[in-house]
Amino acid sequence: MSHELLIGINSVEAALSHDPGNIVELFIETGTTNARLKELSERARDLGVKPHGRTRELLDRMTGGARHQGVVAQYRAAPKRTEADLKELVEAAGRDALILVLDGVTDPHNLGACLRSAEAAGATAVVVTKDKAVGITPTVRRASAGAADRVPFIQATNLARTLRSLKDLGLWLVGLAGDSDEDFYKTDLRGPIALVIGSEGEGMRRLTREQCDFVTRIPMRGAVESLNVSVATGVTLFEVLRQRGVTPAKS
Repeated sequence: MSHELLIGINSVEAALSHDPGNIVELFIETGTTNARLKELSERARDLGVKPHGRTRELLDRMTGGARHQGVVAQYRAAPKRTEADLKELVEAAGRDALILVLDGVTDPHNLGACLRSAEAAGATAVVVTKDKAVGITPTVRRASAGAADRVPFIQATNLARTLRSLKDLGLWLVGLAGDSDEDFYKTDLRGPIALVIGSEGEGMRRLTREQCDFVTRIPMRGAVESLNVSVATGVTLFEVLRQRGVTPAKS
């Protein structure tokens, strides 16, 4: 396992809640009057994680000037997943398999929000493109509120090939595109599904779109042409759950 930085209150709180054993070191701003930081420090001690005091200047240098909110942790990240892991993940999920595929998402806040929705919806995995797209960064971890370490995350070197592999595993590929005539809500989403959503600006690439079994759109009444990618992700993931008649399990 490699060590990564968790930056900000939400990221560290999530790690303390779900995986405190993999927090290697915890650094909290000295002399803080922030009630949340004090509570976080006490909680860490209760879990056997000793906080170390650091000045704000040292935390700034440690994080490269990122907005750390007075807390940083060194975290023992889980081994990275690869495309080879998809078969096992899909087979374990069976008919409930639900893969989120993001084609070229570049904004870390969008990716973090997508991961948060995917984890909340019990997604089997999130697949992204390796090139010209954002991966797991401290900003993504913070925006995901810990979901980045709880949902399997796979960077595909050849997305079209990965999509063909998912089809071979029995998944239907449902893409989103604003110019489609097919209503997303009228699509049968009850079987094993991969939802394919494009980048913030250009949407799905041509080769990605060609792999989809269905290309649909989210119907809208307003004047805007499309939803933010993270909003579209949340809408579509939970429509899958609605059609399947299930709700996410409470932790």
